[in-house]
Amino acid sequence: MAKTRRLNQELVVTKAAYLANEAGTTEGLTLTQLAQALDVRVPSLYNHVKGIAGLQRELTLLGSRQLLAQVREASYGKVGRDALLAMAYAYRCFAHEQPGIYPLTIRAPEPDDAELSALTNEWLQLLLLVMASFNLKGDDAYHAIRGFRALVHGFVSLETAVGFKLPLDKDESYTRLVTTFLDGLT
Repeated sequence: MAKTRRLNQELVVTKAAYLANEAGTTEGLTLTQLAQALDVRVPSLYNHVKGIAGLQRELTLLGSRQLLAQVREASYGKVGRDALLAMAYAYRCFAHEQPGIYPLTIRAPEPDDAELSALTNEWLQLLLLVMASFNLKGDDAYHAIRGFRALVHGFVSLETAVGFKLPLDKDESYTRLVTTFLDGLT
């Protein structure tokens, strides 16, 4: 019983994120595996998460918060090209550091999920501010944001799936890709 009292939602979700990142995915993560890692019984987890679906949502929130914080910190005090380049590098770094929970951050939230929608909106507002420094507004800014997301996610997805085996520096490829996109914005 004493073990259950030490548990809280943050500890449960943090351990689940650790296990997911260690495995590189959340797909095989079970409540049984998580309970074993926490040295508790499965029913104890239900005091902190609403089953596996609730755990997935909490991992999505955690990943979204962490990604937003990392991107915001990287771009703080920067504008235009410097800001977007810093965001691109922070995004890629997050995906590599958090390979299990990163994929959870790319889906648009369900309309009734206010908490995840708020995080997504923060991310969008940050990108809109950067796009405004390129004199992009309205639909033009939204199209540019979609392009940016597709670009960085596409590269990261190929890279993490071992899609690049040529003996070329991936950092150089990423820099060239992002700077070419930036050139197109100006």
